[in-house]
Amino acid sequence: MVKNTVINGIDVGGLLEFIEKIKQQPDLAQCTLRAKNTWVDGTYNQAIVKDFYAAGKEYTDREALTFDIDEPSFLGGKNKGAGPVEYLLIALSGCITTTMVTYAAVKGIEVKSVSSRYEGNLDLRGFLNISNDVPIGYQAIRVFFTVNADISDDEKEEILRMGQKYSPVYNTIVNKTTVVVELDKE
Repeated sequence: MVKNTVINGIDVGGLLEFIEKIKQQPDLAQCTLRAKNTWVDGTYNQAIVKDFYAAGKEYTDREALTFDIDEPSFLGGKNKGAGPVEYLLIALSGCITTTMVTYAAVKGIEVKSVSSRYEGNLDLRGFLNISNDVPIGYQAIRVFFTVNADISDDEKEEILRMGQKYSPVYNTIVNKTTVVVELDKE
């Protein structure tokens, strides 16, 4: 790739330079992402993301982004925002899509558009502690993509496979990930 080449809105030259830096300095690959959440009322929460650590430094210059989280009325909420399980689908959609488009850009493939839809099945009996035989989380998630690019269906399938293979959110969901939950004592 030529330096300063932008494909699909991605600075491919800059990305490839960063990849080379990581190969020389593996510590640059370490990231710490952060989110804060505050309960507001009922089932309504607000989550904020702002600062993070990546590429060997702290990034604090981004405006804080706020996410409204709530449940529908049948679960005691007021439906003021997406539910946490919906945010999981949103995170999955953004991560697979970004990974696909970036992979295509590095391969020199111009993508005209990518759209996707996500469906997840939950059985609320687990969450509501009605049945111990029902999983508490999603039982299945289905993802459907449409890729508009001047490439063959086989190449579109390859982009999709790479999106799946290298998406951090997808891999967090499908692989066993350690999650530690503890009381933050003041």
